[in-house]
Amino acid sequence: MSERAGEKKLDLLITGVGGQGAILASDIIGKAAVMSGIPIRAAETHGMAQRGGSVVNHIRLGSDLGSMIPKKGADIMLALEPMEAVRYLDFLKDGGVIIVNTQPIVPVTVTSGLSKYPEVQEILDALSEKYVVKAFNADELAHEAGSRLAMNVAMVGAVSGYLPISKEVLLESVKALVPKKTIEINIRAFEMGRRKVEES
Repeated sequence: MSERAGEKKLDLLITGVGGQGAILASDIIGKAAVMSGIPIRAAETHGMAQRGGSVVNHIRLGSDLGSMIPKKGADIMLALEPMEAVRYLDFLKDGGVIIVNTQPIVPVTVTSGLSKYPEVQEILDALSEKYVVKAFNADELAHEAGSRLAMNVAMVGAVSGYLPISKEVLLESVKALVPKKTIEINIRAFEMGRRKVEES
């Protein structure tokens, strides 16, 4: 039995910017884990959860340890924004997987000319040196699915193949947590995100 339980262990870090829906993304995975009977510990740490501030969610599946992932402890990082992937890299184990939304959110310091936002391709190239990178524009994908607001669910779809939770249970969780009138759009976004990673 204990070996079986070992397969269900996974440390996932979700990073993003306030207003992107990182919290909903982690709630969907958390609820699905509970529905699957997988022990879960989760913690949120924010710079600022308001729009533009950094948001980080730690999700530990099958872990009986603390709720915060230690440095170099995460198996996977789900980055809703490219620079946020870079900001929290020290939490990801070497050779870990990073699923990145390539749509940048340019901070005020950049728009005001105080600093420069790096080229997204440069960020991805640098990440690829040490990690397995799956990158796509989840904002555009969500837009295709029917609403840019479904970007976070497209990202949950993208990471779904790596989680020890069935796709069916994750979709049940999506249906339970998104606004009723957006269920179809969100399911479409989830499926499209999942396909993107399977193809890459």
